[in-house]
Amino acid sequence: METEMKVNKISDCLWEIPKTEKEGMLVPARIYASDTLLEEMDKGVFEQITNVACLPGIQKYALCMPDGHWGYGFPIGGVAAFDTKEGIISPGGIGFDINCGVRLLTTHLTADEVKPRIRELVNELYKSVPAGVGAKGPLKVSVSQLKEIMEKGADWCIENGYGLPHDRERIEECGHIPGADPSKVSEKAISRGINQLGTLGSGNHYLEIQMVTIDNIYDEKAANVFGISEQNQIVIMVHCGSRGFGHQVATDYLRVFDKAMKKYGMTVRDRELACAPFKSQEGSDYYKAMLCAANSAFANRQIITHRIRESFSKVFDTNAERLGIEIVYDVAHNIAKVERYKIDGKEKELLVHRKGSTRSFGPGRKELPEVYRKVGQPVIVGGSMQTDSYLLAGTEKAMEDTFGSTMHGAGRTMSRQAAKKRVRGDQLLKTMANDGIYVKTASMSGLAEEAGIAYKDISEVVETMDRLGITKKVVKLKPIGNIKG
Repeated sequence: METEMKVNKISDCLWEIPKTEKEGMLVPARIYASDTLLEEMDKGVFEQITNVACLPGIQKYALCMPDGHWGYGFPIGGVAAFDTKEGIISPGGIGFDINCGVRLLTTHLTADEVKPRIRELVNELYKSVPAGVGAKGPLKVSVSQLKEIMEKGADWCIENGYGLPHDRERIEECGHIPGADPSKVSEKAISRGINQLGTLGSGNHYLEIQMVTIDNIYDEKAANVFGISEQNQIVIMVHCGSRGFGHQVATDYLRVFDKAMKKYGMTVRDRELACAPFKSQEGSDYYKAMLCAANSAFANRQIITHRIRESFSKVFDTNAERLGIEIVYDVAHNIAKVERYKIDGKEKELLVHRKGSTRSFGPGRKELPEVYRKVGQPVIVGGSMQTDSYLLAGTEKAMEDTFGSTMHGAGRTMSRQAAKKRVRGDQLLKTMANDGIYVKTASMSGLAEEAGIAYKDISEVVETMDRLGITKKVVKLKPIGNIKG
């Protein structure tokens, strides 16, 4: 860790940069990390999270999760909540891939049944779910249909035969956040998004077949509630977002906000934090456009779920219902949402920005499906493709300390360019095959960028928040097959 800032240890795995460390800080900045993870954090994290602490209307703290690393504006792993009356909205606090998120599905299948057919299964999924830069989906929709999808999200998919009615209960916000307004979305964003439904894209996005071993179940009761109860049970994880559509929405409004800041006499310490008052015309327009991209991402993952069910049914020559392919949960990683929290003993309406961070609501919350209210929200944390992933449960402590938020993954320690210098894609493919992970990729260089060495130790990241009580470990998931963009 190279920083000239004073970083105080508040407790085990919790650090604070006082607001006296940088002119303009309105609140302290807090970083959740073990000693090792803090030591490994790049200097940009400290610079960026203290810049976030200077933004108008910020409440309590600017937060960085243990998977935190340098990003655009906010660090990836950044969380900040703003008063909806006095605060701002910032695309840099949401990310370009709006509602990039992860979905976990359970099956009745076991590793003994799937491993002998893993090559056939992964190849079939690779045909059904296009991956890679510029990948186009087989689903053709009109502009008017895409606008419907922007408003309805996963509901549109279910109404049109791409899912089951009860799927929506297992998606954050039931897969449809009200308030989206397609008139706030540019024609360029529409043209970029219209052919991308049902596709994975590139970067760290993937579709992964995983298995549960009995010694990796930490909380049997919660695991059973989440649908995991069998030795060597097979599950499927999907990680993707709104792709070029969300990217264009962010790009469009960063330009708008550049002018809006002058209009409202606002300045930021980093141009990447361009923002506007949430209640302003510009802020409101962006929020409505952002929700269009968020809903389309829910729809994207829903169509992919439909394709997964079809592919498994084809390979195992039986229907998806018999295979028990059900959604555990679907959570957004890059989003801003209006939520209520207690600030100084009073409940306030806040706009919570989560950028590379997952919602982690505790037991009893009405936003959760009834079946999960006793154990807390399922929290899905993806590792790198060479390492395990985790299923966790949200806690009441998260509601008190982190605006109901936690980490979203392992977090990079190495740039994509650096990873490509260290690793060759074809060799990595062989290494993973030797480790029992069959991979199909759209790009060997893209595969090299996502090598396990480019990421933090996922177990240490997860353990950090478990020790603090922000999330509870439920199950560790081991990869056996992977589709990469």
